[in-house]
Amino acid sequence: MTKIGVMVCGHGSRDDEAIAEFAAVAAGIARRLPQYPVASGFLEFARPIIRDGLGQAARPGRERILAVPGMLFAAGHAKNDIPSVLNEYTAQYPQAPHRVRPRPRRRRALASGRAARASGRPSAVSSRPVPREETLLMVVGRGTSDPDANSNISKVARMLWEGLGFGWCEVCYSGVTFPLVAPGLEHAVKLGYRRIIVFPTSSSRACW
Repeated sequence: MTKIGVMVCGHGSRDDEAIAEFAAVAAGIARRLPQYPVASGFLEFARPIIRDGLGQAARPGRERILAVPGMLFAAGHAKNDIPSVLNEYTAQYPQAPHRVRPRPRRRRALASGRAARASGRPSAVSSRPVPREETLLMVVGRGTSDPDANSNISKVARMLWEGLGFGWCEVCYSGVTFPLVAPGLEHAVKLGYRRIIVFPTSSSRACW
């Protein structure tokens, strides 16, 4: 039996679609790493919690657990909350979870693929896709008090804008920081593009 286990740590949500998306991510990791047992858990709002997932990953004979935050950006949850749960767990058990951050290039690739698929769908007013140069991309971050995490949203937005050839790009947030979604969308509409793709970075949904 392998001595290494993998633990995918999610934030958790009250949205069933978000939970299903995280489950798909964890299942995808398990398929890519068939040589390792993969468990998963959430900080809050959903079950199993991370502690329960660690209990599954830390079976007898395991000497190391690779704890991977299943989040796009390094905000307070990935920097503080997940390590706190891991530290509390290791204080009681001999296994030593190690936090491994996802590579930025992979995060950008995931966002790029989702934005490209959304831009290729027919719009609500036309059966034919609107050209990207006539489309405004509105990237929506969750919003946090951590400026490092907020800046990551802007970096991803710029990459999508230039990399996929959208006519313009706006950035807004669903809470905590500004600009918020409503005034951001109002400003975007005034710019007069034929189509607006609202691209939330925290779920799979993209509206236009």
